[in-house]
Amino acid sequence: MASTSDDPRNFTLREESGEETSVFTGQMPRQAALKAARKLDPADSEAQASREEFRLREKGTKKLHIYEGWAWHEQAPEDRPDWMPETITQANVSKEGIEYLDEL
Repeated sequence: MASTSDDPRNFTLREESGEETSVFTGQMPRQAALKAARKLDPADSEAQASREEFRLREKGTKKLHIYEGWAWHEQAPEDRPDWMPETITQANVSKEGIEYLDEL
């Protein structure tokens, strides 16, 4: 079965040691990167957030997507659903580039 652009893709968080820990799903690498960035230690505001570099490898490939990400706490919107807490974690990412692994 051929994949389409609507199919979710899996990306693993790759440590410096080459160990792959968490898996994030998204249709595009940036979508998975935003999910990964929310797991960073959040600051009190976006201006105070420290930027951290991380790498995501698309499962089934040797392609590493390199991102700089940061996270912060923010007040939830006034019209938030009942299950949502008053403070939420927001994140943003900036793509730094792509590398190709020689081997897995």
